[in-house]
Amino acid sequence: MTRLRGLVVLLVALGLAAGVGVAESARSLRSESDRQVAPDDEATLVARGEYLAKAADCAGCHTAPNGGIPFAGGLGLTSPFGTIVSSNITPDKQYGIGTYSYDEFARTLREGVARGGKHLYPAMPYPSYSKITDEDMRALYAYFIHGVQPAHTQPAVTRLPFPFNQRWVLAFWNFAFAPSGIYVTRDRQDAQWNRGAYLVQSLGHCGACHTPRGPAYEERAYTETSGSYLTGGANDHWFAPNLTADAGSGLGRVSAQNIASFLKDGHGGGLVTFGSMVQVVEDSTQYMSDDDLNAIAHYLKSLPAQRRPGVFEPDSKGALQSVEALRTGAVQRPGAGIFLSFCARCHQADGTGQPSKYPKLAGNPVVLAPDATSLMRLLVEGGNSPDTQGGPPREKMPAFATKLTSEEMARVLTFVRSTWGNNAAPVTTRQVISLRADIHK
Repeated sequence: MTRLRGLVVLLVALGLAAGVGVAESARSLRSESDRQVAPDDEATLVARGEYLAKAADCAGCHTAPNGGIPFAGGLGLTSPFGTIVSSNITPDKQYGIGTYSYDEFARTLREGVARGGKHLYPAMPYPSYSKITDEDMRALYAYFIHGVQPAHTQPAVTRLPFPFNQRWVLAFWNFAFAPSGIYVTRDRQDAQWNRGAYLVQSLGHCGACHTPRGPAYEERAYTETSGSYLTGGANDHWFAPNLTADAGSGLGRVSAQNIASFLKDGHGGGLVTFGSMVQVVEDSTQYMSDDDLNAIAHYLKSLPAQRRPGVFEPDSKGALQSVEALRTGAVQRPGAGIFLSFCARCHQADGTGQPSKYPKLAGNPVVLAPDATSLMRLLVEGGNSPDTQGGPPREKMPAFATKLTSEEMARVLTFVRSTWGNNAAPVTTRQVISLRADIHK
């Protein structure tokens, strides 16, 4: 391998390595100005920081599974280059962030550079966090220093093999790819649009999953000024769908109200949260105010349609014929029998699902996505809807890894992607076999 090629591989690997960065670098001491805040003002600031920490889903990466101490780290994140273990970001002075100043804390989040000049892996979304306002950054700092219980716990140390452990290369990655500067209000947009844009682009870091990545694992875009922004991306064997107004695989047929409901309860317009987004709803978006959720929906609905890989034509002759054939059971197409035997009880023969329980498949943007990874993974290992304070009860989808062969999975998914007016690329047996090998199922 040439030296140049080695550098590219190194950059790609380093980019994968982590939401862990913020954790390893946050050890911070209150500045003098912070110590002089009046008690009432400090309480307000801490409460505001708690809300922002939920909006940023900090607990999602920095809390171990199965009853781990909040923010104490220990969550193992699997990558092709080794396991990344999230760090303790409680204010413990030995193992957490208890000795960072405000300026050090802010630099960590905005620039991805920890105390002592240690570079963080850019999968920790500091390119997005660079847009956090000074007011919100101070509230976050106040919360993590004053509002979080210290946990005197040291997570396992992340150890990546050479050359992926060479963080100095990230200085060049930052220079080439990382944006800088807090969010700037767009004067030609209204207040709700600007609020939604700020939340999506900064704290929410939605682009980290929903924007495609380049050869050095950089996000292709960080704002709506690029046609690549939020058009869908693959991450940890899930495909985060297109959030632009495309009427097939995007949000073109999903109302702003349904988007807000989806973020609040995990259900909206016949769609149901799945995969890694379940944790986002449970840990983050369900706690956000209706005003903020509506602002996010308003912003997303403003994004013009980008990428048109699949279409939905429910009134076409073929769509009407497929619905009637499924209703009567007179279906001969490959995969139809599997669907009627294993899927129709929940998702219905006409693909409409069951409100507040099981998602519709007819016209579902995930079904029409160019990448069927999420559909394959759900079929292989099953899944569940989120458990939220005000939403419907959790529902589970069974795993079919031991019930269907890879060929049968490919057939039924191809059937789903080409029925009821759905028109998306078929799924091959080879694709299913490859995904199952990747997730060891």
